[in-house]
Amino acid sequence: MLQRIQTIFLFLIAVSMGVLLGFPIWEKIGLSSAETVRLTALQLVYTKGISSQITPVYYLAVMAIAVALIALFTLFKYRNRLLQMGMCAINAILLTAIMGFVLYLTLYKGKDFFNPDDQGNFGVGFYAIVAALIFNMLANRFIRRDEKLVQESNRLR
Repeated sequence: MLQRIQTIFLFLIAVSMGVLLGFPIWEKIGLSSAETVRLTALQLVYTKGISSQITPVYYLAVMAIAVALIALFTLFKYRNRLLQMGMCAINAILLTAIMGFVLYLTLYKGKDFFNPDDQGNFGVGFYAIVAALIFNMLANRFIRRDEKLVQESNRLR
């Protein structure tokens, strides 16, 4: 049934991934405002004055789209709760990989740029990843609760 609470959480995972694709994940501004680094789901851009160095990070966008599509697919597989739990596990792995890549790019690669003491600021995209992880955990919890309820009702018959 689409009226279950996990439907809302699965939809919010897809929305969070859309936010990740549309907003910056991380930003670091140098002592002079002419020097900046910005990480989005598509690229890592280092700007110094008028020159820019662009490093593509398309794998973040591909994984975010995969998470959103899996969440939407899972949303409509409400009759097969075991499949839903498996899809939520795959989403958890992908979301953890996204978080790992983002932390690697910001904490390790970010030090290569100016002022290694400054870690920079996380943007809306980063918090969208955190929200998607929480929504995935909650969706999985409610799917398991439904499966447990069905198994208990089958024992009573």
